[in-house]
Amino acid sequence: MAKVRVLVVEDSVTIRKRLVEVLEQDPHFEVVGEASDGRQAIDRCLALRPDAVTMDMMLPGMSGLAATEYIMAHCPTPILVVSASSNRGEVFETYDALAAGAVEVIEKPTGREEPGAWERDFRSTLKIVARVRVITHPRARLTHTFQEPRKVVSPSSLPTASGNGHAREPRELTVLGVGASTGGPNALVEVLRALPKSFEPPVLVVLHIGAAFAPAFGEWMATQLPRPVAYARGGEVVETLAGRVTLAPPDRHLIVRGGRLALTDDPERHSCRPSVDVLFESLAREYGREAAACLLTGMGRDGALGMLALRRSGAATVAQDEATSVVYGMPREAALLGAAERVLPLGEIGAALGALPRSYSA
Repeated sequence: MAKVRVLVVEDSVTIRKRLVEVLEQDPHFEVVGEASDGRQAIDRCLALRPDAVTMDMMLPGMSGLAATEYIMAHCPTPILVVSASSNRGEVFETYDALAAGAVEVIEKPTGREEPGAWERDFRSTLKIVARVRVITHPRARLTHTFQEPRKVVSPSSLPTASGNGHAREPRELTVLGVGASTGGPNALVEVLRALPKSFEPPVLVVLHIGAAFAPAFGEWMATQLPRPVAYARGGEVVETLAGRVTLAPPDRHLIVRGGRLALTDDPERHSCRPSVDVLFESLAREYGREAAACLLTGMGRDGALGMLALRRSGAATVAQDEATSVVYGMPREAALLGAAERVLPLGEIGAALGALPRSYSA
């Protein structure tokens, strides 16, 4: 098996040496270069063409964010951000880097981890990141024409809420659920920005992201969107959340029960808490055809079964397509199950969801 060729970007000599040592302990990796600032990172990425880059955000001269933006524009390479979560400004730059095309983020070692745990997580995450197909810029994804054919089950082959197979009567949308994982920050922003100002149904979101970075994600999202963003609180009445984006908090499942939000510590689903499946299944039980759901880019299969439950209850369901997904895992599983009523490019999803309250009659 060919080794994963890695460029390590970090201004601290001590941390950079540690990252290199951790990688060199695994025969699957080859460190082909090191850089201590953003300009070096760009030059060495262009010259060495590594399979993956580990990128610090706080660099002298050109920042890690600026280097990420340049690399993704001129020599697209899978980037793993290795960043501290203790500095709010650095966390915000980390989210900006993810929105600019970086694949994933991992926290720098803090010294509080179990022996060997951080090293294992770092190597396993980088192996996954190196396999991701990255592109020059989001618009280029829309010109991709060579996709594997996939079977998407016809809406008519699934049971409707009434069970009689007849067309449903038009019904106003009550709530929208959205799930995402790897590549999710950028995808979420693009979809939610595209919703019209008149879109009033509450938007409930589950995003898989490292626990260290999750608390500030809501703040960052609020700087990106023209609508309120907040983390969910147990007991909130869903009807009062009109026009708001509500996020599942770190390490808690988000569900709707009796018209109110609830947060639970139930076991992980697909190794995830919060889980998209858990949210979607609660929306299917609570709202049926008055709900809609969207499943965006992400690794694994979380959300597919929940989306299937929603579709069977008569809800409108949309999955992101392969060409525009950073990782075509979660939406692919939904498409293969027939859970996705529509499979759309990222740039079309917001408009499609925004039209549902005015023409919800699948």
